[in-house]
Amino acid sequence: MEVPFPATCNWRAALVGACLYLTVMKGATQELEPRAYSPAPVGTNFIGLTYAWLGGQVLVDPSLPISDVHARINSASIGYVHVFNLAGHAASVGLLAPFISGSISGNVFDAPNQVHRAGLGDLRLRLSVDLLGGPALTPEEFAGRTPDTVVGTSLTIIAPTGQYEPAHLVNLGSNRWAFKPEVGVSQPLGNWFAEATAGVWFFTDNTSFLGNRRRSQAPLGVLQLHGGYTFRPGLWLAADAGFYTGGATSVNGAINDDAQKNARYGLTLSLPIRRDWSAKLAVSNGFMVRAGGSYKSVSLTLQYRWFNH
Repeated sequence: MEVPFPATCNWRAALVGACLYLTVMKGATQELEPRAYSPAPVGTNFIGLTYAWLGGQVLVDPSLPISDVHARINSASIGYVHVFNLAGHAASVGLLAPFISGSISGNVFDAPNQVHRAGLGDLRLRLSVDLLGGPALTPEEFAGRTPDTVVGTSLTIIAPTGQYEPAHLVNLGSNRWAFKPEVGVSQPLGNWFAEATAGVWFFTDNTSFLGNRRRSQAPLGVLQLHGGYTFRPGLWLAADAGFYTGGATSVNGAINDDAQKNARYGLTLSLPIRRDWSAKLAVSNGFMVRAGGSYKSVSLTLQYRWFNH
């Protein structure tokens, strides 16, 4: 169903406002993250800097006079993770702050147009607890452990802290909260490992979408599968797959035809650089795309680790 735009909204602004917002948010909710429940000793701290590139064709409402829409988005994020003891279980809390720069091009009424925007994105917070197979261990105790099955749970929160101005229609922030409770299993198999995670994104409403409209989104289910091989400590390669279903949106109660039945695949390589320094390269692409997931992604993370004494 077509959702009319305000009279003050021109089609070029609508192109950028809708597409840049959707591309950034879908990238945030369709990430592939191997080793998310790998155990670590209590007192471990990680700080990392990540560069990510997303590019590809963006799907828009077919009722709009917009076609051949492509996005190129660059982001730089700084993140911090701390591992601590929670009632005898290893737990971690992490924070990620992104800066996003994006360009979108497309044809509006068959006329080419391109717009660029840059600014702060939404903050992301994650709390994770290893419920089974992840006891709280000191670095010395952790070094002597025998790897075993780990079952964990986590809650990821995306806060509406990013750049958002309703009157401009072009936004990098989402102007809403998002929550993803998740459970995960990590199974070592000698030098091999297998992982599976299942979670659901829940979203609050954006009450200032395209001016003063209310944009809602249904829950989005996420299933991730990972398998990989550890060559030596810190050096591992994983094959990744993600499946996403649901997440249809509505504006002022008018439901859009954008429910997702998407899948992504990718590879992740972790490389030790020197003591306490490592790098991670990840690539992924969309397949079986129903709505909004037809993009390629490349990210590179540089990470430093240290221990509290």
